[in-house]
Amino acid sequence: MSESSPSSSPTAAKDFQRRDFMKAAGATALAATYAGAARGAGVAPEKKLKIGFIGTGGRGTGAALQALTADDNTELWAVADVFQERIDKSLEILSKDKSIGHKVNVDPARQFVGLDAYKKVLDSEVDVVLLTTTPGFRPLHLRAALEAGKHVFAEKPMAVDAAGVRHVYETLKMNEGKPLSVVAGFCWRYSPSRVAAYQQVMEEGLIGDVTGVYATYYSGHSKPHIDPSERPAGMSDIEWQIKNWYNYTWLGGGGLVEQAVHSVDKIGWVMGDTSPILCRATGGLAAPQVGGGNIFDHYHIAYEYPNNTWCHLASRKAPGCFNENADFVRGTKGTLVIGRGKDPYIEDNDGKVIWSFRLPRGQKEPNMYQVEHDEFFASIRSGNHINDGPRMIHSTMMAIMGRMSAHTGQQITWEQAMAAGQDLFPGDESNVQWDQSYEPDPVAVPGITKIEGIGKA
Repeated sequence: MSESSPSSSPTAAKDFQRRDFMKAAGATALAATYAGAARGAGVAPEKKLKIGFIGTGGRGTGAALQALTADDNTELWAVADVFQERIDKSLEILSKDKSIGHKVNVDPARQFVGLDAYKKVLDSEVDVVLLTTTPGFRPLHLRAALEAGKHVFAEKPMAVDAAGVRHVYETLKMNEGKPLSVVAGFCWRYSPSRVAAYQQVMEEGLIGDVTGVYATYYSGHSKPHIDPSERPAGMSDIEWQIKNWYNYTWLGGGGLVEQAVHSVDKIGWVMGDTSPILCRATGGLAAPQVGGGNIFDHYHIAYEYPNNTWCHLASRKAPGCFNENADFVRGTKGTLVIGRGKDPYIEDNDGKVIWSFRLPRGQKEPNMYQVEHDEFFASIRSGNHINDGPRMIHSTMMAIMGRMSAHTGQQITWEQAMAAGQDLFPGDESNVQWDQSYEPDPVAVPGITKIEGIGKA
């Protein structure tokens, strides 16, 4: 579907209406209208938890390992992917792991391949599902998993466009109050050092009132596009684009939404997960890849909050450049610095370090990826369920808002972003066909590219 306007076809119109929840209502602060986690009965330690694994790439395999490590009485029961070779590679890695290999119990009959394979995992008597496919499919899979009554770990982001965010929000509202845990892959929220640092800012007031944030996410290409000369004859557009998913906005969201969303999430975190008033952004494609795609490789986003507080994110994904992943939170009394050196620290206005994160001698900081799964499975066992729902869609929307501003060249309010008529998926997301032809939108041109409801569109 074009970035410029929604399709007028009957099928797409039906889907757009389904994904259009709250658009007419204005959609202000997500977290303010969504309840917290429910209390459940818990699951006894002697009950084995069966894990379903949907999306068996590298990050997904890491998540599966961490899930199996988090609880003594678990087993990997069923897996799904669109490529059998990815399933084979993932299961080989997991089976060879000395710590959790014995927990891999995936009979070939429970290895499902195809765009509808997620349904078969959900029907295979699993208790927990890991959603780690390309994020364009996250809204569809999250809804199906929660409707099936599964506890969910969902890798970030939660959607790649405004329609997808509204879809996820509707899903969470529909399942509100169910005794299910929903944990998001915004892993920095589970980092002990970052949690301690933000407590110093938000609870102890060590830097005074926050007056601004500057975050950086500078790195090389994450997943370079395959050279088109390597595309096998007869391979469909959908298969080719999924193989190169990171480079297509409808599948991955682009570098800002798929990866730098971590930095956006930390901005949201320190600002109390309140919605920015507006944002303005720049960006472009400075180093086009030989394989194509339609994503920008650099952005600068400025989010405005009350009292003239501006929070900035600079993101670039290009080889041969300066790399940094850091956060500078400025306050009236000092500055929190994260990413310059091993541990976060706070300086006063004279440059004196007045706090730094330190563990007792001989201790190492726990791996944040493992911590999030430890807490996830502990919540399932105890019945004190975790619900990352409000903030996981809020941070996702902030990143999408920044991308829409950069792509159109327009200043965007939060209300405009939430109501934007952008639906990037090729028609009805539940009916994409493997052999389908699909030409995605070209690379956006600021000032030319239009999105319904944004700027002069």
